[in-house]
Amino acid sequence: MKKSTLPAANNHNKPQDKAALASSVLKQHRRKIDKIDAQLLKLLGDRFDVVRDVAKVKIKHDIPAFLGGRVNEVRNNAVKLGLLYGIDPDFVRTLYTMLIYQSCAEEEVLKHQALLAKAGAGDKPAAKKSKKAAKKVAKKAGRK
Repeated sequence: MKKSTLPAANNHNKPQDKAALASSVLKQHRRKIDKIDAQLLKLLGDRFDVVRDVAKVKIKHDIPAFLGGRVNEVRNNAVKLGLLYGIDPDFVRTLYTMLIYQSCAEEEVLKHQALLAKAGAGDKPAAKKSKKAAKKVAKKAGRK
């Protein structure tokens, strides 16, 4: 009887070894995703800080929170940029619709608070009412 010249069976050919290897690789990818998610949320926080700064300017100059031309410009720019990174345009439009909605909602809350303060209603009950209004708008936009 002739001896086999084939190499010994590779340990990775066993189903449980393949699953363990896949699990290890998935863990690495998931750690990368978690890190990117943290960066995305940090950037979103930075974006909303700028939104609040924009709101202050709009309040001071009585400019509405929602400006259709600017909304379209932001969304269209995002779609173009998303295409460069291979991101589905419909997803980008949906994402930016949500971002813009939340940005306008936050601007409206700040505007409401400024109006209360300007009208001399900056006492605790009015501030509490504004805080409730802010929570209501945020909840409506899907935030808690």
